[in-house]
Amino acid sequence: MGQSRTGDETPHRLGIAGLGVTSAAYLQTLTASDAVVITAVADLDAARARSVAAGLPFARVMTVAELLTADEVDTVLNLTTPASHAEIALGAIAQGKQVYGEKPLAVTLAEGRSILAAATHAGVRVGSAPDTVLGTGIQTARAAIDDGLIGRPVAASAVMVTAGHELWHPNPDDHYREGGGPLFDMGPYYITALIHLLGPIRSVTGASSRPQDHRVIRTGPRAGESIPVLVDTHVTGVLEHDSGALSTITMSFDAAATVRSPLEVYGTEGTLAVGDPDTFDAPTGLRRAHDGSFHPLDPLAGYVDGTRGIGLVDQIRAPRRTAARANGGLALHVLDVMESLQRAASEGRRVDITTAADRPASVPLTPRAEWLGAVHEGRRV
Repeated sequence: MGQSRTGDETPHRLGIAGLGVTSAAYLQTLTASDAVVITAVADLDAARARSVAAGLPFARVMTVAELLTADEVDTVLNLTTPASHAEIALGAIAQGKQVYGEKPLAVTLAEGRSILAAATHAGVRVGSAPDTVLGTGIQTARAAIDDGLIGRPVAASAVMVTAGHELWHPNPDDHYREGGGPLFDMGPYYITALIHLLGPIRSVTGASSRPQDHRVIRTGPRAGESIPVLVDTHVTGVLEHDSGALSTITMSFDAAATVRSPLEVYGTEGTLAVGDPDTFDAPTGLRRAHDGSFHPLDPLAGYVDGTRGIGLVDQIRAPRRTAARANGGLALHVLDVMESLQRAASEGRRVDITTAADRPASVPLTPRAEWLGAVHEGRRV
């Protein structure tokens, strides 16, 4: 299975822009799936692009500009740095191509709106990570909520506390620039999960801080180098969902760890302890009022053994008039929430969310062999 171009089911043609660390996880999924065939790759490091292409039987090495205009590319997978997300997405859309990108959709809400407006005008789809929320972890928690196992959900908490990327990343600069920081780096996982669990968000309040103006790289050839911190590195807030549920969120690069569950959902009859939304299959625990402790739930829903790229496969497989689960409208809503939370923190006030989003369709429990299967949608090779 994977990279096949024979038979009646012709895979969707994919070009990948950006072949850094993140691309390895996507390639694991996409080369195993009959839904796509990778026909082009591009990276600023030409040697890296050639190395990746050597393992892909139908891929040609191109520049990014060439990839955006290539006839053999139906969808552009945008794995470049956040600052380039909007430029490349708009370039692909201008050529009539679909786009799926890494999170965040863009570094500003204005850029995100321009991407969605261009896609609507061109009649093409836009999708965006994170797709970890489509795995059995978050989807099992969602099924438990939808099945009434905790009664009426009234609140949730989302907590991510960790030391900074400079401790392990040899080039952590982007994590401390616009489009980085804990909110934009990790917030999309947590906020997207909260929307899957409790629905879209209508307003936010918050506060934030920047305890350190510089960070010192601790590993790699730049060890000892000091880099500036240009964004707040501890952000906390309250998200008011359309349903009336209230979520609290804490995103921090300023402490070692936390003992809290990454996500907890509180209902009138029980509580869910939900695992890391940056993974696909973290276990979910349920405790009701009469229970003495949490007990694990068996997987109830989601793509089994999901890996990065399943959101793109889901987008390709979705009928043309059906929204994919990791769709651009949802990503724009998440971007709006994050930007509004920053504004609420800086201005000390409640900020209304100006975008709307539908709660994505739930994912039935789907075996890996099934979601890796070929598709009938999309243009032919």
